[in-house]
Amino acid sequence: MKDAAHFFKALADEARLKIIWLLFHHDELCVCDIMAALAVTQSKASRHLATLKHAGLVTDRKDGLWSHYALRPAEDGPAQTHLALLRRSLADRADAVSLLKTLQRWLDGKKPGMACAKAAACAAKATAKKTTTRHREAAR
Repeated sequence: MKDAAHFFKALADEARLKIIWLLFHHDELCVCDIMAALAVTQSKASRHLATLKHAGLVTDRKDGLWSHYALRPAEDGPAQTHLALLRRSLADRADAVSLLKTLQRWLDGKKPGMACAKAAACAAKATAKKTTTRHREAAR
């Protein structure tokens, strides 16, 4: 029962459900890819991914400073059934297609061989600039 509780607890977050949805459609994603698709910071993306890894839902692979994540194949029938049901449920969400399109635009914009750190830094700067601008406007 403890494993089932970890499994479902890990799925009880909107951002983690979005990450799972993205990984249903890609063999592997870098943290910077997830950051771009979800418009979150590296620390937030990594924290969510660590929760999913701890629950046994994803695996990781290190590449220099960056980690790449993939769905972990379900080892038993109930887990396979739950993941299949989850995939169908997520497909029915209104934002499912737009999330995949956002990720695809990011992936299309990455140059072949471009280091994730450089690409993520550019995305982080752009996001930070937009956030700073919004905060300044809100303060006026």
